[in-house]
Amino acid sequence: MSCVRIAMWSGPRNISTAMMRAWENRADVRVWDEPLYPLWLHRTGADHPGREHVLHEQAGDLEEPFLLQQLAEASSDADIFYMKHMAHHLLPGLSDDWLRDTRHAFLIRDPQRVLASLAQKVPAAGIEDTGLPQQVALLRTLGERGYPSPPVIDSDDVLAAPDVVLKSLCTQLAVPFDPAMLSWPAGSRPSDGSWGDWWYEQVRKSTGFGPSRENDSALPSQQRAILPACMELYEELAALRISL
Repeated sequence: MSCVRIAMWSGPRNISTAMMRAWENRADVRVWDEPLYPLWLHRTGADHPGREHVLHEQAGDLEEPFLLQQLAEASSDADIFYMKHMAHHLLPGLSDDWLRDTRHAFLIRDPQRVLASLAQKVPAAGIEDTGLPQQVALLRTLGERGYPSPPVIDSDDVLAAPDVVLKSLCTQLAVPFDPAMLSWPAGSRPSDGSWGDWWYEQVRKSTGFGPSRENDSALPSQQRAILPACMELYEELAALRISL
């Protein structure tokens, strides 16, 4: 049996790492954590927590030809190779030929909550940092190229009914569901990106998909100004999501 490649396209401050944990807890899956992040961090100059550590630890991923070759050839001795991606890490002009032979899915979250959380880590975060424009653009690109319509899942739905959503997700990705996806041991993983100490505090405490935690923090003025545009993009994606 050939290895099935899955690319999950998310934005930041979602449950994307918990989703990676769910897949990694299966015996038939290997994962790759945000392969495009180091190059994106280097090219954009983004002032992210742990920036210098990431660029030092993953210096090899800053070489575009090498990275693209790794993405094109990404596979595993496991049945499924799962790649966790942030949509905004798809840099303009970066070859996306490696998207072929991959099954794609999208993970979205209410922008109010995304922005409230993101602003705490990246105070200057703008709309491009949410990944929403890039998710919409990628969804359209996949459609124009004749790819199957990718499943879209909302983090609130996953947290409310993980078994229902994950079963539907697996069905749409044409892979079997495994109950092992519903819980996992707490702690870090060798597969965690080198940025984990700055970004993964909560997920490392988790053992499964818990109840949604409301974030009622008032948005800073910069993020409040972009919320309407973010909502418009989110609603375009949400209209396609797997419903409970």
